[in-house]
Amino acid sequence: MEQVNLYDTTLRDGMGGHGMSLSVDEKLKVVLALDALGVQFIEAGFPSSNPKEAELFARLSELELANSTIAAFGMTRRRGMRASEDEALGVLVASFAPMICLVGKSWGLHLEKVIKVSADENLAMIAESIAFCRESGKRAVFDAEHFFDGYRDDAPYALECVRAAVDAGAENVTLCDTNGGSLPRFVGEVTEAVVGELGDRVEIGIHTHNDAECAVANSLAAVEAGARLVQGTVNGYGERCGNANLASILPALQLKMGFDVVSAEQLAGLTTTAHYLDELCNMAVDPDQPYVGRNAFAHKAGMHAAGVAADASTFEHLDPARVGNDREILASELSGKATIRSQAEQAGLALDDEAAARAVERLKEREHRGYHYEAAPASFELLLRHEADSYAPLFKLESFRVTTEKRADGRVETEATIKVEVDGERFVRVAEGNGPVNALDKALRAAIADRHPHLADIELTNYKVRILDETHGTGAVTRVLLDSSDGEREWGTIGVSENIIEASWEALVDSLEYAFQPR
Repeated sequence: MEQVNLYDTTLRDGMGGHGMSLSVDEKLKVVLALDALGVQFIEAGFPSSNPKEAELFARLSELELANSTIAAFGMTRRRGMRASEDEALGVLVASFAPMICLVGKSWGLHLEKVIKVSADENLAMIAESIAFCRESGKRAVFDAEHFFDGYRDDAPYALECVRAAVDAGAENVTLCDTNGGSLPRFVGEVTEAVVGELGDRVEIGIHTHNDAECAVANSLAAVEAGARLVQGTVNGYGERCGNANLASILPALQLKMGFDVVSAEQLAGLTTTAHYLDELCNMAVDPDQPYVGRNAFAHKAGMHAAGVAADASTFEHLDPARVGNDREILASELSGKATIRSQAEQAGLALDDEAAARAVERLKEREHRGYHYEAAPASFELLLRHEADSYAPLFKLESFRVTTEKRADGRVETEATIKVEVDGERFVRVAEGNGPVNALDKALRAAIADRHPHLADIELTNYKVRILDETHGTGAVTRVLLDSSDGEREWGTIGVSENIIEASWEALVDSLEYAFQPR
């Protein structure tokens, strides 16, 4: 298979995204994750821009990578001086990085409005800067900034810009859709023209932004037209609407278009890598992201679930395991018996036709009342256990009471009293908390801790409340979702009631009872 290389620019372009900031240690972790994924080139940033970048390059010089080459990023020389006199270029060639990527202009509008140089001077800036890097023993990549806008405005001059870089020794010229407004047909046509002009002398690359929601499509169109290096960021991080998403481009290139990019084993780590980088960057994981999102291979409608059960290719464009993801069958009012049975099998439960039919009806009735089991699979498993006669009750409730007192000095105190029967013995416990749910949680755990000490390790990690019928104001039905963890796994539970305390109690009890069930 023909090779296509990935060039990740998360540590430079990706940091332009809103709220993006990483420490040096975190950036090193990004590099190691990308190297393990098999990304061929990692752009680490400007070694001369600030002390953090200088420290990063110093530490990268001591890092041993198995698959990736580090590139330093900079700009062509400033106007009116020699490349050898440009301090920023001097820092680039003095860095350990074996590859240097220089960005230069290729659009007349920028020559006139931004850097204010003549067309000839711009060509000299490109050629002399690339030549200086090559003379210093560095591999050189030229990023032709705003190339597609420049080509649209003045195609011959845009081609002169990239030709100047090739003549000076660049091993790759990357065509940039910097404004992100081009569409796939145009990108393909222009890339094909450049490959026709220069492809026998240099590798052509593509760098796209997502302002028109076409960054991935534009990148793939460029590869179809002959580009053999794709720049982007994992998860599409970047300024404005982001850069081309390598988490979508990589599997498309390898599994859809037949190119050799990384090994099959590395590709199977894609989902883990994408989620790990989200965690490092303090970004919420997008559940709907193609290939790597939690919902990328989730099936909800009854017909879809039944089709997947018969043959996964009926409703999946590829095997999720190839990108390290998992298939999920979601329970909802759209579910049929195939979905119910799939969920039961995952929990190790056996449901006959009659029990599955009862579960479907119960599910539809409860979702009509406001339950939402997609977000609460643990509660749904408990529902199935009831139908399969494999439910083990943790306790029997006699009563609970919660009081909240606000005092004149501003202090708020909450106290819960609970009466339950555990293994035939009656327990009465009182606990204080920072709110009703916390107080109930403490009181319930105090009642069951002696008999079931392993439940003490469970922590509530998230608590979400949603009003289901806003028109009823404070009397509206409330949905409570809880996320819980025992340190090794996480699960979600749900409660629904007009009384927010009762809804919270239901979700809390489901959380503990789920952990209590025999496995």
